[in-house]
Amino acid sequence: MTRKELLAEVEHLFSTYCDGCFLQKQFKKDKSKTYAHRFCISKCTVGEKIRACGEKLSSQGT
Repeated sequence: MTRKELLAEVEHLFSTYCDGCFLQKQFKKDKSKTYAHRFCISKCTVGEKIRACGEKLSSQGT
C-alpha cells in the first residue's frame, strides 16, 4: 500500500469506528483519559488495525 492509501485507511477506520465510541467515552468518564487511550491502542481490535497501519507507515519512512 502507498502512504496515501494507508492514511486513507486510518482515516476511514477512525471515522467509522472511533468517533463516538461508547467504550472510549465511558472509560474517560469512569477511569481516565490515559486509561481510555491505552485500551484503544492495546485491546481494541480497531486500535490494533490502526497501529498496524502506523507501523507500515513508519517502515516506509526509513
